[in-house]
Amino acid sequence: MIRRSIAKHVMIVAGYYPVVTVLGPRQSGKTTLAKAMFPDYEYRNLEAEDVLMAARDDPRGFLMQGSRRMIVDEVQRFPGLLTYIQEFADAKGEKGMFVLTGSQQPALAAAVGESLAGRTGLCELLPFSIEELAGEGVSVENRDALIWRGFMPRVWADGVEPAILYRDYYQTYVQRDVRRLVNVQDLDTFNVFVRLLAGRVGQMLNRESLARDSGVSVPTVVKWLNVLEASFLIYRLRPYHANLGTRLVKTPKIYFTEPGLAAYLVGIRDETQVAAHPLVGSLFENMVVAEALKSRLSRGLDPDLMFFRNATGTVEVDLLFNDGGRLYPREVKCSSTYSTKYRSGLSRFSSLVPDAAPGKIVYSGRTMGEMVVDFRQSALWCI
Repeated sequence: MIRRSIAKHVMIVAGYYPVVTVLGPRQSGKTTLAKAMFPDYEYRNLEAEDVLMAARDDPRGFLMQGSRRMIVDEVQRFPGLLTYIQEFADAKGEKGMFVLTGSQQPALAAAVGESLAGRTGLCELLPFSIEELAGEGVSVENRDALIWRGFMPRVWADGVEPAILYRDYYQTYVQRDVRRLVNVQDLDTFNVFVRLLAGRVGQMLNRESLARDSGVSVPTVVKWLNVLEASFLIYRLRPYHANLGTRLVKTPKIYFTEPGLAAYLVGIRDETQVAAHPLVGSLFENMVVAEALKSRLSRGLDPDLMFFRNATGTVEVDLLFNDGGRLYPREVKCSSTYSTKYRSGLSRFSSLVPDAAPGKIVYSGRTMGEMVVDFRQSALWCI
């Protein structure tokens, strides 16, 4: 088992609250993590229809069976169970009584907020990170292989062919989660929409253009984007706002939390196709943003990730971290050969925000120094 960086944070949360809630996309390793960290807990999976029925028919009896500590997997199948978990948690007053896992969905988010407010710590688990793979001796040298293979545990732990895994993963998501989350009348149109979104990864979100090209209304695009974000499939990178005496963009950029899924959706079926693909730069940037997101979440931190772009596009920085009130700028370059011109955006940003930390170039070549770092060594650039 590849050790997860978030484990330390999960254990801290279990010492603070009666309930630990681990959220994340499907197949990101939530169940494996929970079972490995809490091996003595009773395990109940609400994906099994008989278990789900038992929970719905007699929630109190369901929670009283077996040991007094329990892992409840796929809790989004029955958010109403959280009311009874709250009752048990309040009655016992013990820490770490329940470990819940689930794929984030609006109903689950509302139930957690209403029933378990002040009683649970939230942990968000995404697929493997480069740091986690490298820590177990897995080679992370090949940029194109990482983009193609992605970071889903079954690709690395079970050797599942990426094209097979991401096809089945996406089809399962559409057939199950989308139908539960939103009433999609035409799944083919939704598929077109998601593939169009993958083709615009790293670009400014244009809802009107997406609506026109997908053949749906703008409100439908907004609804579908919310569904994808609630399911942890996409991440909206917000623009930086401040009174700098210059107009700034207010539109977010869209990234996929799983770079391998984005690569699959744009038609990449082998690592040899990555370098020549017209979106290789955007896919590489997607991978770097996803790594930054994983780094923050694994430590229980708010992502606080942004990008900077003025209205004319003359000054742009791909990624900003907000850490302790200070901004840390990062410019992402897919090239394996460094050029001094890569620092132009960072230099202009520094003149506008002099209090920001020195900027760094994150690129696919080898580490060159403190300000130009290899993306594989995320500890050097992930704050």
